[in-house]
Amino acid sequence: MTARVLERFLPDEEASALFGEDIAIALRPGDVLALKGDLGAGKTTLARAVIRALAGDPALDVPSPTFTLVQSYDARIPVHHFDLYRLAAADELEELGLAEAAQDGVALVEWPERAGDALAGAIRLDLHDSGEGRLAVMTGPDEAMHRIERSFLIRDFLNRSGEQRAHRAFLLGDASLRAYEAITTAGDERRILMNAPERRDEPLLDSGRPYSHVAHLAQSVSASVAMARAMRARGFSAYDIYAQDLPAGLLLVEDLGDTAFLSPEGEPIADRYLAAARLLAAIHGADWPAELPVAGGVRHVLPPYDREALGIEVSLLTDWYMPFMAGRPADREERAGYMACWERLFERLESAEKNLVLRDFHSPNIIWRAERDGFDRLGLIDLQDALLGPAAYDVASLALDARVTMPEALERQVVEAYCAARAEQGPFDRAGFDEAYAICAAQRNSKLLGIFVRLEQRDHKPFYIRHLPRIRAYLNRAMRHPVLAELKAFYRAAGFLTGDEV
Repeated sequence: MTARVLERFLPDEEASALFGEDIAIALRPGDVLALKGDLGAGKTTLARAVIRALAGDPALDVPSPTFTLVQSYDARIPVHHFDLYRLAAADELEELGLAEAAQDGVALVEWPERAGDALAGAIRLDLHDSGEGRLAVMTGPDEAMHRIERSFLIRDFLNRSGEQRAHRAFLLGDASLRAYEAITTAGDERRILMNAPERRDEPLLDSGRPYSHVAHLAQSVSASVAMARAMRARGFSAYDIYAQDLPAGLLLVEDLGDTAFLSPEGEPIADRYLAAARLLAAIHGADWPAELPVAGGVRHVLPPYDREALGIEVSLLTDWYMPFMAGRPADREERAGYMACWERLFERLESAEKNLVLRDFHSPNIIWRAERDGFDRLGLIDLQDALLGPAAYDVASLALDARVTMPEALERQVVEAYCAARAEQGPFDRAGFDEAYAICAAQRNSKLLGIFVRLEQRDHKPFYIRHLPRIRAYLNRAMRHPVLAELKAFYRAAGFLTGDEV
């Protein structure tokens, strides 16, 4: 197999700095970047750009480690800068701690040729003087080169969008395949880059389809485009889209602000939650056709939140949470009994009001904009997985926010604010809503127990585990409704719920 080779021309120092950002975005813990080139080729300049980008500090002092041999920096990913020019022998690498540095961080190595075969698996970047600048030539392991190639694709997208001198900074990666960057334009304006390649190569379930298809998760950024434009057309504050490359899964969108929905201490602010409840009621009072325009005749179909999707989500509890809690997988009889309980509840949901479901309508996806008025104070993000299903679902998502402990009194206030606003719009079946709310709350929090364990065990994202006690407490609250009596008994017998946890 021919090794993948990537080349970039760097005409000046600014281009080298931007190139360093492109590399930094792509690096992951465990990467070793070997920088090769003659004296004066720009190795230290490029290493400095990568380190500053990882640290998020363009003014960070990054001296050459020629005499110290290694310099370490606290950054988004710990980064260690090695200069082997003065290395007497390759076996001295062990004393420098190169192997240890690369275990949980990134190692940048100048003069890698002095390391012998110790850097055989490194990403190699050769800098050549072309007379009019530098030619950077990169080779390395396929997985790392795929990441770097994707990063270069994003830079090309920004250039085509008129942002040739834009600076990039890692913003966040969420629980899905999506990642986000903060883009600062040459005019010092801030944009958000959504990096969401089309889903591919997912493992297949027994049905022969991947989980994302069964659960009706967005397959491409077309869903984000459709939902953002539909929200804005109806007067709600979703992000404007400045540039898009649908086949590549790239969007350059408006930055709605950076004020979190929660207090600086991470606590829920009642007035904001009540405003979000009334906003949700207004969204449910709008018209939501099953098909929404995207661009150039392309349309996005809002999928149904059907039994299959609801069911595959709650199966995450037996697939992931039960082995985590009980130390063993659920047997066939337990799975059958569990799903039989849910099928009867899904049957009851069939008669519940159907409306737009954003699916994750909670604090991480709402931006508070205090300087605005009315619903414009609430900026909405993470819209791509919307579908048509029980209207009560998003109310449960908000009132039982998975990322912050919602006191029961505030939960009731949120529900009452939503119901009062819906009643002002016209006839509203409160009893039917209360039953659907309980079922949706139980479904969502059962799903979350499984998802959070899966994120920890399969995706190596352990910080989600800390939410489990809160999610179990929410389940206990939902189980008070008589419609969930059978499911509650099953959960108690299985040991999933042991009391009113807080």
